[in-house]
Amino acid sequence: MSETKEKIVAMADQLIRVKGFNAFSYKDISDPLSVKNAAIHYHFPVKADLGISVIDKELEKFAAHTHRWKNLPEDEQLVKLFDVFRKHSQAHNICLMGSLAPDYGTLSPDMQQKVQEMATGILTWLTHCLEQGRRKKLLHFKGDAGDRALLVISNLQASLLLSRVLGGGICNRITKRLLEDLR
Repeated sequence: MSETKEKIVAMADQLIRVKGFNAFSYKDISDPLSVKNAAIHYHFPVKADLGISVIDKELEKFAAHTHRWKNLPEDEQLVKLFDVFRKHSQAHNICLMGSLAPDYGTLSPDMQQKVQEMATGILTWLTHCLEQGRRKKLLHFKGDAGDRALLVISNLQASLLLSRVLGGGICNRITKRLLEDLR
C-alpha cells in the first residue's frame, strides 16, 4: 500500500471511530492530509471502497494481535484483548464494529459483508478462547461459550461508548469486572 493510501485509510479509521462512517466526507480526510479529494478518489473511487480498506486493516491488526497472543494462557489473551479496548478508551475512540453497526443499514452490500466478516472473526476467536480457557480451568462461566463471547464483546463495546460520556475509568471498571467474573 502506498504511503498516501495508508494515511488515507488511517485517517478514515480515526474518523469512523470518532464521528461514524456516514458523518465524514473525503474533505475531512483531504484537508488534514493536505491532499486533493481527487487523490482520495484515485485510491478509493467510492466511499465503500475506503470503508472496506479500513475494515481490512483492522482485520489484519486483529490477526497480528491474536497471532502474538496464541501461546499465552487464555485468561491472559483476554487481558490483552481488554488492553486493546482500554487503549481505544484512552484515545476517546469507539471500536470499529461498534461505530459501523448504527450505519449498517445504509452501507453497501459489499461493506455490510465486510462488517459481518469482522464481527464473525472476532466472535469466533473469542468463543474459541473462552472454550479453551474453560476446558483448562483458567476461565469459569455457565452456558455456551458463543453466548458468553457475545456478552463480553457487547460489554467491551459499551465500555467505549460509556467512557465517552462518563470518563475513561468506566472502561477500566467494566474490563476488570468482566475478567473477575470469568476467573
